[in-house]
Parts: sequence; structure tokens; C-alpha cells
Amino acid sequence: MKPRLLIVDDDEGIRTQLKYALRDEYTLAFAEDRVQAITVFQEFRPTAVSLDLGLPPGADTAEEGLKALDEMLRLDSTAKVIVVTGNSDRENAYRAVQTGAFDFYLKPVDLGDLRAMLRRAAHLHELEAASVEHLHAQEDAVRFQDILGGTPKMTEIFRLVERVAKTDASVVIQGESGTGKELLARAVHDKSRRRGHAFVPINCGAIPETLLEAELFGHEKGSYTGAHVQRKGKVEVAEGGTLFLDEIGELNLSLQVKLLRFLQEREIERIGGRERIPVNVRIIVASNRDLKVEAQAGRFREDLYYRLSVVTITIPPLRERGEDILLLARTFLNRSCKEHRRNVRFAPAAIQALLAYSWPGNIRELENKVQRAVIMAQRKVIEPSDLDLETIETSDERPGLKDARNRTERQMLVDALIKHRGNISQAATEVAISRPTFHSLLTKHQMNAKDYR
Repeated sequence: MKPRLLIVDDDEGIRTQLKYALRDEYTLAFAEDRVQAITVFQEFRPTAVSLDLGLPPGADTAEEGLKALDEMLRLDSTAKVIVVTGNSDRENAYRAVQTGAFDFYLKPVDLGDLRAMLRRAAHLHELEAASVEHLHAQEDAVRFQDILGGTPKMTEIFRLVERVAKTDASVVIQGESGTGKELLARAVHDKSRRRGHAFVPINCGAIPETLLEAELFGHEKGSYTGAHVQRKGKVEVAEGGTLFLDEIGELNLSLQVKLLRFLQEREIERIGGRERIPVNVRIIVASNRDLKVEAQAGRFREDLYYRLSVVTITIPPLRERGEDILLLARTFLNRSCKEHRRNVRFAPAAIQALLAYSWPGNIRELENKVQRAVIMAQRKVIEPSDLDLETIETSDERPGLKDARNRTERQMLVDALIKHRGNISQAATEVAISRPTFHSLLTKHQMNAKDYR
């Protein structure tokens, strides 16, 4: 199929000239003003746009053309818009490129230059479309509900969720802050027979102790100052579904006793009430601490821990998830580009920085840094400085010989794959090892050569 080209110009002579010059190479559409251009843009979905900045009304200024450019990029941040302006108005052409235009040319039209720009734009559009399609295929291949993960450890966790979701067993999810504990809890719920009922999350660390009991179990009217009406607690709201208690390690010991009683009897009493209310809910809890260690230290009730921990799932930190870092980074990049109407990509140095960083804030930190980079990047590529990753954190402890060797080995693989765009044969030659040995090292370090293509 021919690339689709939208020509926006109020000069009929120029439209006719471009029509006869480009019709053999492109499927063409035309517009004479901003309103018509946006309508055609939405319906035609062009591969490239030739946009005259001097559109009516006020054709002697560039305001209408710049508005059209802004609206097109708002509709599609990947649009390849080549702006056209008079020889005396280069300033607005530069302004348009800074806004997101692909390129510019000056009147009178030089067909040779224009054809070269259009071919470059069409080629880049094709490459970007293929890249997005590849990313979506990657995501689909490793997506579990709303969670992305392709490493063996994450695959093992997904299989465990599939099994435990079929039961009503209580689940403890452990992992550092930002690793996606709530997403995993939702996956258990969505895979269970309770998925038609509510999933009710409550962050035990975000609610003052004095209010948390009422938040969990509800209260009767007049039970305490300010209790003007009867209110159901989260446990009742979750009837038939799943109650997710995040950061359960923050519960004080008296509330732990009441939660244990509820788990044993499956009944609650609202604050100030005497009625025992039966409740049918599944309990999933999460903590960024090891609850078994907390119980042994006396900071968490052992009887409650053993009641809750029928199944324990530990989510690994992002730094231990290998190539998931790049998969997640590219997913966040694609999402942020759409949100902020940018079209940028990671430079090889940025990919190295992403893989080398320790990610103490895990997935949440990665998402924030990628979003920052999309906003801050001055060029079409994201550099480590845009990600705020120029200085990689190091530990005061000297790593063991094995750790140092593994780190160096992995970095050599990364460098070779980046240099040769994921070509394993060329990368293996680069580091002077055989292809089978290179494959073995990829498996050892949980890496995928496709992520570097």
C-alpha cells in the first residue's frame, strides 16, 4: 500500500502542483484550512502531513498553522508533520520543529527536497509502527492480567496465582514497596470465583490507628463523637468478594486480635453494636516486611500470621527481574509519549543506565523516571541525564568475586547486544565466544536478545 499523505495548503496552485508530482508515490488527501485539516487528519490517518503554516484566516501569520500542528500531535503524537513557510519566516518553522514537527521546508517548493523529507518520514513511521507492534506482541506474550513479567521467577509466581485463585485460601504477598503487591492481589481476585463481587483494598499504614477499626468493621450511629450515622466497614463492603489489607504489619496488636477473631469466626461486630454479623470474604494481605520474622520478634501475632499465611507469595524486587526492566521501561515510555504528545526513544546509553541502576523504589520509581524523561528530553532520544540516572548508586560493601564477575559478564553481553542490535551471532563474535555459549549466558542472566533489536 502507498503511504498516505495529507497536504494542507490554502493555495490551489500548490495543491495542484503537489498532486501531480506525488500521486504516483502517495495516496493523497487535501485540506485548505485548520478545521478541514483536523477533520481529514482524523478520518484519513496519514503517514505524513505537509502543513502550510500560513493558513486562513490570518494567512499572513503562522498562528493557524501552529494550532493545526498542535491539534494533530494531540491526536497522534507519532504524526510526521512537515511544515511549510515563507523564506522570511524561519523563526516560526524552528518553533514548529520544537513543538514536534518532523521537519520544515521553505517556499517556493523544491520537489527534490520535499520528496526526500517525505520518504524519510514514511520510513520512520513504518519503523515506529513495527516497533510498537513488536512491543505489544512482547507485552501480550508476558502479560498476566495487568502484570508484565517474563522472567522465570515471575512466571513461577503467575502459575502459583493460577492455582491459589481457585481456592478461598488466605494469601500473604510480600515484597519491597513499589513491586506491585496490589496488582498481584487483584490478579488473585480476578482469577477466582469471587471476581463478580467487590475487590476492596485498604492501606493499613495510611489510616490513623484511631480510625482504622471503624474503617475495617464499621460503626453504629452515636457510637462515638462524630458517628452521626450507621456506617458499614470495609469487611462488610467486601461481602462475597475479596478484602485486601495492604501493609498489614502496621496494624497495632489490639486490632490484630480483632482481625484474628473475625478470621476464626467469620463474624464481626460494628463499633457500638451488639449484633454479630456473618461475613463471607476472602482475605489477602500484603507487607513490605517479612511477617514471619516480625512474628518471631513479637511485633506481629504468631497466631494471626499462621492463620493468614496459608499461601505466601514473595515478589522479587525490580533489580532481580532482568530483562523485565526494559520491557516495563518501554511500556511506560509508550504510555507517557501518548499522554504527553511526545515521540522519543531510549538512547543505548539510557538502556545501559536502566539495566545498571539498583531501583530502590522498584516499578513505581521506574515509571516515574520514564515519565520525567519523556517530559524533560530536549531531543528525540532519551539520555541517562533525562532519566536522572547519570550517577549510579554503589554500595559501600565490596562485592564478592562471584558478584563482580557476574556483573562484568552481564555488562559485556548488554554492550554487545546494543552494538549489534540484538544480533546474537555478531554479539558473540564481539565478545569472542561461541553462539551456544552466548545463549547459555543469556539464560543465566535472564536476558532476551530481542529486547535490543
